[in-house]
Amino acid sequence: MPATFTKNALLLSLLLSFGLGQAQAASEPGPTALATRLSIPHPAVIAHRGASFDAPESTAAAYKLARDLGADYLEMDLQRSKDGVLFALHDNNLQRTTDVASKFPERKDSPANAFTMAELKTLDAGSWFNAAYPDRARPAFAGLKILTLDEIIDIAEGNPLHKPGLYIETKEPKQFPGIEHDLKEQLQSRGWLSPVGSQTAKNEQAVGQGPGKVILQTFEKSSLELLQKEMPQVPKILLLWVGEGSIEPKSKMTFAESGAKDKAAYYAAQQPKDKAEFQRWVDYAKAQGAIGTGPSAALTQGGDQSYSDLVQPWMNQYTHEQGLLVHVYTIDDAVDYQKVMDAGVDGIFTNRASELLKFYKRPAAASVAQVLQNNGY
Repeated sequence: MPATFTKNALLLSLLLSFGLGQAQAASEPGPTALATRLSIPHPAVIAHRGASFDAPESTAAAYKLARDLGADYLEMDLQRSKDGVLFALHDNNLQRTTDVASKFPERKDSPANAFTMAELKTLDAGSWFNAAYPDRARPAFAGLKILTLDEIIDIAEGNPLHKPGLYIETKEPKQFPGIEHDLKEQLQSRGWLSPVGSQTAKNEQAVGQGPGKVILQTFEKSSLELLQKEMPQVPKILLLWVGEGSIEPKSKMTFAESGAKDKAAYYAAQQPKDKAEFQRWVDYAKAQGAIGTGPSAALTQGGDQSYSDLVQPWMNQYTHEQGLLVHVYTIDDAVDYQKVMDAGVDGIFTNRASELLKFYKRPAAASVAQVLQNNGY
């Protein structure tokens, strides 16, 4: 009798624990459910610096184009001017995308944050695009200005038929102590941190009205922690790549030592030190309250946007198992859209919002040329 009882008790215990395990597994939200709960479109179209293939990056032309095409998010790199104004610019230096060398020749090598906002506003942030891409050049791009965060919010709110969300990166945040707090203050003052009613949140197209209307992103662990402290309720993404300050590489060989034909080939060959190293970064993101990761990808055609392949199926699967989303950067071609979607990503940063929308069978009602023309470009 005691032996039978013990055996039955053991069996019952196993059945209960198996059932409990199944129930827990069933209750773990999949990526689609997580995105739905946060009102983050799935899969998401994230307009990288605006529609920056067709218009100068981070300018009104690029952001209005992305908005009116129907992109889910306007993505930006946030910096702070010498006099404390938040503005969008990718590079630390102004030379690539402005005429700083002719306007301020003696300061052309200075970082962007060494300039006041009034000085930054004197720069032409559009003509470089016409010179670099004559096939996409437009006379109206000449003279476009660097935008403040306030101006980008105005653009996001400017189309009554489609209000995209904001996808904001704290760029080199150690250069801007307190930028996380400044960002919170500004978003709060503009009403972008306000809670939303359940009816609005259910409208999947109303990204700019739902809980996922702002997503914060950073490569920096310290900035992720500060963003979580300042805005715990706002979705956050930890950006990932292989290299100094991020995932430790398997090989310590530099580009010069590698013999690779270009940097794209060098980056594509980079791998995390081991599986556990990749997993550590995903685990860290989750522990700090992030809702997902933003990994790099290796592109089929290479190029200066091609990096380490951090969206391999096993990587995405592990990230999903931790209850996190995967938003990959930066993909512009249909072959790569297909490749990363097959690998299991949940959204894509792209310079070509019009092409990604077509790929997702959500084509814009008007062409790129028509939208630019409608906005005065």
